[in-house]
Amino acid sequence: MPTRPDTVLADFERHLRVERDMSEHTVRAYLGDIRNLLSHLRDSAAARPRAGGSHSRGAEQVESDRTDHRGAADGADAPAAADEVEEAADLTRMVEVLDIHALRDWLAAVHAGGRARTTLARRAASVRTFTAWAHRVGVLADDPGLLLGTPKPHRSLPGVLRQEEARALLEVAALASDDGSPVGCRDRAILELLYATGVRVGELVALDVDDLDESRRVVRVLGKGRKERSVPFGVPAEEALRDYLRRGRPGLCTDRSGPALFLGARGGRLDQRAVRRLVHTRLSDVPDAPDLAPHGLRHSAATHLLEGGADLRSVQELLGHASLATTQIYTHVSAERLRRVYEQSHPRA
Repeated sequence: MPTRPDTVLADFERHLRVERDMSEHTVRAYLGDIRNLLSHLRDSAAARPRAGGSHSRGAEQVESDRTDHRGAADGADAPAAADEVEEAADLTRMVEVLDIHALRDWLAAVHAGGRARTTLARRAASVRTFTAWAHRVGVLADDPGLLLGTPKPHRSLPGVLRQEEARALLEVAALASDDGSPVGCRDRAILELLYATGVRVGELVALDVDDLDESRRVVRVLGKGRKERSVPFGVPAEEALRDYLRRGRPGLCTDRSGPALFLGARGGRLDQRAVRRLVHTRLSDVPDAPDLAPHGLRHSAATHLLEGGADLRSVQELLGHASLATTQIYTHVSAERLRRVYEQSHPRA
């Protein structure tokens, strides 16, 4: 069924959720980007002098229609709910005048606002997805996103632990679990599994008990784009998980726990924020270790695998990266470490 102009944003959201099967976080980010684009175009049209090119006149006409319509609504003393509907309709009408000039002007404004290159790249991806979809369903006659360049994000080297720091972190976690408390057992299992597998924190908290295959030492992970992968883990993680399942999880389990592997203090599925607090707290107990988020353990696991001789393709599969280029940043981390060691050790460095 063709998309009507007044339902374009709702239909695009449905496309992202149902057809593209994007995560809640990604859907929210993409919709926010498109609303930001349309708001920018509307505000620019309101501030622009009447003289101008075809793009300007088109946007001004939409803005004029909007003003006339609102004037009638104000006279009728429309309720607040109607104002919200009209606000959404205002943005939707801006889709009609989207062209490459509008897209470039918007990205330029975002850049001038001091946004990072990664944000620019994400917003460009959002708008290209939107214009391609809008063209396909007949909302746009052409797809201006095809003409939009891709801002290349600056890829800084991720912070990682040295191998001895990772070892110290897990020793700290093991000592903290010696009191036999359910939370201590859980925290040790979390840190062991994060470092052993390199899974994302969102993937970790989404695990269910039956995602663990203890006999094969493999965990089934549902990653980005709902792509499933199996990731192995070693003996230390196996021992920590077995201890948690025997002593920790039963002590946290309640009627509301369901199949969740890692449980919070009240028995529900563990929250990502709790994992972040755990990683920060335990790293603070390791002398001279950098203060990293859970993703830092993912970076560390990947870097240590490559330093140990793992090939790039294998690391890509373990991490669930769609592109090998994403994994290649860890080779730069290893090379940078090697350069520092060389400069500190070689007499002719």
